[in-house]
Amino acid sequence: MKQIEVSIMGQSYLLGCPEGGEARLKEAVSHVDREMCAIRDSGKLKARERIAVLSALNLAYELTERPSVAAAAPVAPVADAADMPSPEHVDRLIARIDQVLGQDGHLI
Repeated sequence: MKQIEVSIMGQSYLLGCPEGGEARLKEAVSHVDREMCAIRDSGKLKARERIAVLSALNLAYELTERPSVAAAAPVAPVADAADMPSPEHVDRLIARIDQVLGQDGHLI
């Protein structure tokens, strides 16, 4: 298995990647990086853990909205700000994360 170095929100990660899967993995990393940076740049959250959880929820929600597209092809990159969730949607997701994480802010 090949290893490639990627960057998400300015932090480097060394990821294992099957031979021939580099392009798909880099596309996925790019999608995650855009999602996490958009959430961070909205100014609502600063904690990396919460940004990661909210990003994961957003990406999973996208997949459930288009199951046939997700199964048939990789997720397309976000084209522009019009494709981003509304501030109200982000606020609702943050409230859900806060409720799930509870007072201590730990997932486990």
